[in-house]
Amino acid sequence: MRSSVHTRAMENENSEALVSRGDSELLRTLVSSLEEDIVLGRLHPRERLIEDELMRRFAAKRHVVRRALADLQQMGIVERLPNRGALVRAYQAQEIQELYVLRNLLEGHAAALIPMPLSEPDIGELKAVQARHDHAVASGDLASVFRVNLEFHELLFSMSGNAYLVEAIRQFAQRTHGIRFYCLTYPGYLEQARREHWEMIAAIESCDRQSLVRLCHHHLLASRQCYEQAVGPQFRVFGDARRLTTSSGLSPSEAVRSRRGPRTTRSRLSGSRAHRGK
Repeated sequence: MRSSVHTRAMENENSEALVSRGDSELLRTLVSSLEEDIVLGRLHPRERLIEDELMRRFAAKRHVVRRALADLQQMGIVERLPNRGALVRAYQAQEIQELYVLRNLLEGHAAALIPMPLSEPDIGELKAVQARHDHAVASGDLASVFRVNLEFHELLFSMSGNAYLVEAIRQFAQRTHGIRFYCLTYPGYLEQARREHWEMIAAIESCDRQSLVRLCHHHLLASRQCYEQAVGPQFRVFGDARRLTTSSGLSPSEAVRSRRGPRTTRSRLSGSRAHRGK
């Protein structure tokens, strides 16, 4: 049930083997911070990740920054283009559809493998994680919502007992990090997701496997639909820059912001002093 955690630990050890022991914690911080920046929309699709800027922001050496970008590329949320360097990855409509078809198959199958009745300690653990998710949603802490949501789903699918399936689910969920911003900020989505988590737990408690699988499918569908509604039904890629745009000609992030009105400008180097102080 905890095999996915062990697998991630091994991956982290492999990544950190390429940096010194003193840099390993900074590497984890850098990867986690950039992942969160992408998920929360601080970094947008096709935005360049410039090594020199990252070195200043995190007070990191170049080889640590490059290792972090390589890890993010392996996760599928950063890409490297000739003569352009590293960019936040942007997916075309067909790619997103194909990703969600695969995630639907994997997560539905994992839900079907969860033993019923599930032990009381396992159900209690799911409830405890979901209680923290409730608190994050209520407080509007999007970073915590993102992290605890991942924790809930990883714990849920780990109940299937198939470590390879759980790892595949995690890897393909990571690839959609770049569009999670649109779900996290879409009106009503977080409350809907919170309710559906409790419905999943209730289905497990009542040994209703059919409802659990149906809920998992619907949960993913809602995630994709809120993204499509946020950016519009059509978006395309233009020119060599391959800029992701909506039918209005705006980038998806710009389209969302235009619907929500102007926002306060924040420095891209936010948090740099905190990182330097560690």
